[in-house]
Amino acid sequence: MTEPSGGRNILSPLESFLAEQLGIAMGAIALTLVVTIPSASPIGFQHDEHVNSHPLLVPVTSASVLLAFLSYNKSDVGSLGKFIFLGTSFVGLFGLWVLLFAGPSVISKKTGADKRTSTFIFGNRNAASARKKEWSKQQTRNKTS
Repeated sequence: MTEPSGGRNILSPLESFLAEQLGIAMGAIALTLVVTIPSASPIGFQHDEHVNSHPLLVPVTSASVLLAFLSYNKSDVGSLGKFIFLGTSFVGLFGLWVLLFAGPSVISKKTGADKRTSTFIFGNRNAASARKKEWSKQQTRNKTS
């Protein structure tokens, strides 16, 4: 007697690749749904003040980076692996960029410069010192007027 699957009991490389990709994507979305659904009543539920990103941002970014890594290493599915790698790596890198630079900027009231850039990657000391000099000149002008 033949099996209901047509007599095949192993998956082709393409089928296993697509099952792996879709399984990881659906797992990330399911985990997000389980974590972000509030356990309290909707009236008593309040969003955290420090959370300023979308609830799908972290899971979709991490799943995209994982899918990009897995599809880059698949050579038995032909150019589909490279195509999936390009798409998921773009989504993953954009998500990492948003995670890195998202959020409220901390603007100095004195100089008007972004406080985070001077201590982070960029070291924007020249622009901050120039704005501080302009601010101090305006303050002295206002005091003399």
